[in-house]
Amino acid sequence: MRAFVIGAALLGFCAQPLAAKPVAAPTVSLVELADRFDQAQLQKDGAALDTMVSDDLVFITGSGERKGKADFIAGWTDPGDTYNPIHLKDRVVRQLGSDVGIVSAETVLSGTSAGKAFASRFRFTDTFQRTGGVWRAVYIQVTRIPE
Repeated sequence: MRAFVIGAALLGFCAQPLAAKPVAAPTVSLVELADRFDQAQLQKDGAALDTMVSDDLVFITGSGERKGKADFIAGWTDPGDTYNPIHLKDRVVRQLGSDVGIVSAETVLSGTSAGKAFASRFRFTDTFQRTGGVWRAVYIQVTRIPE
């Protein structure tokens, strides 16, 4: 598994299937948006992620590297990886205005990569911005938590 994936920002659960379309929005709450985004990652839904992530995404990995949209999506859609269900701890959802919000939580991401089990504990912060009526992730920061 690519090193930046273990530190990738993910989380939450959404009971409804994803559609590979932008999340249009005054009707979608920040919590719903975050849940859909997290589920797209866990389901390895590259088409949904492509529409939900800004082209100029800033993604800071758990090791401090700055990456972009292509790396973020590639990390979540690697065919050799599988992910277990997750549980969010200490989730914070903060609407910063009508078109900007942040979602942060702690979790353990586990699964398999190239047939080997892995687990990584981290805290993430996803920043979303609505532009042209569509919500997209614009900044993601991951901080690994030592075991």
